[in-house]
Amino acid sequence: MSNTAADIEEARWRLVLARQEPEQAFVYAVRTTGIYCRPTCPSRRPLPANVSFFDTTVAARTAGYRPCLRCEPDRQGEAGHTSAEAAVIAACRAMRAHGGPLPAAQLRSITGLSQRGLSRAFAAVAGTSARAFGDAVRTGTARVLLRTGSPVTEAVFAAGFGSVRAFYDTAAPTLGMTPSSYARGAVGEHLSWTSVNTVVGTVLAVASARGLCAVRIGPHLPRLLDEVQTEFPAATFTPEHEALTDVASGLAALAAGHPAAAALPLDVRGSAFQARVWSALRRIPAGETRSYGEVAAEIGAPTAVRAVASACARNRLALVVPCHRVVRSDGTLGGFRWGLSVKQSLLDHEKREHNR
Repeated sequence: MSNTAADIEEARWRLVLARQEPEQAFVYAVRTTGIYCRPTCPSRRPLPANVSFFDTTVAARTAGYRPCLRCEPDRQGEAGHTSAEAAVIAACRAMRAHGGPLPAAQLRSITGLSQRGLSRAFAAVAGTSARAFGDAVRTGTARVLLRTGSPVTEAVFAAGFGSVRAFYDTAAPTLGMTPSSYARGAVGEHLSWTSVNTVVGTVLAVASARGLCAVRIGPHLPRLLDEVQTEFPAATFTPEHEALTDVASGLAALAAGHPAAAALPLDVRGSAFQARVWSALRRIPAGETRSYGEVAAEIGAPTAVRAVASACARNRLALVVPCHRVVRSDGTLGGFRWGLSVKQSLLDHEKREHNR
């Protein structure tokens, strides 16, 4: 982070501590609660280490936070928004209140925009479509209901889906598994695994029927396997070294800076925001790097730098989703889940191959 950005954050934090209204609007978000507030909010002040700042409420919501019910940052802070931001805010609020997507005609009535204008506004402000946002709202509601133990069919209709089939068509790609399997902690899922020794250490690959769902790097295979088994406690794990030979070869090639001989199928499991970040990471060419800010701008959320960093830290697919290609704005490595020495080694191998 540059000194200028640090100075801005320090000034904003002083306003939050003093509960003062800023000259230029912003909101602060708290990672431990998932809530964003106005700086004048009367709620208890969080620890500074848990705080992120956003220029607009739209950016805070795009990063996955929800508005505070005490200071109502959406209602009180919209005067400074552009017309496109205000329209998207109104549409998003209506879909959240409804619990899912709304008909296009109703959204046009709410926002006063044409279908084309609304599509452009959502793409520019939220980095997604109105329909995708509505589906995410609905899927998120179902996810909570499923985690509380509600029967799948009950959760489907309580979340607003018109049929069980509609829920499976929409939610299964987001959850990365069938809804009933997700609710029971991946019960019934058969996960195959293999390992390969690479230039950066042992790499563990775990695959579902849909593709790779976990790739880990480390010196100790048993520890890596325990980590993934903890993540999917109800799944069955079976070594399938022969069946996953091509996968192992592809991962070894990626670790050495070479492209995989064939595309590796992925079973990506994460939130909509994380999926956008991970997709952007896969578009970074080998031998190049991007800053967290550049990735945030790439996905249409330029103020969500810390949320991008968080998504990188939660990447489950090392090498295949190359979070090692993301560095700080000053060029230093930043963090890496599997160690900075591994990150530097991966970058060195890729740069050497790229220069050839």
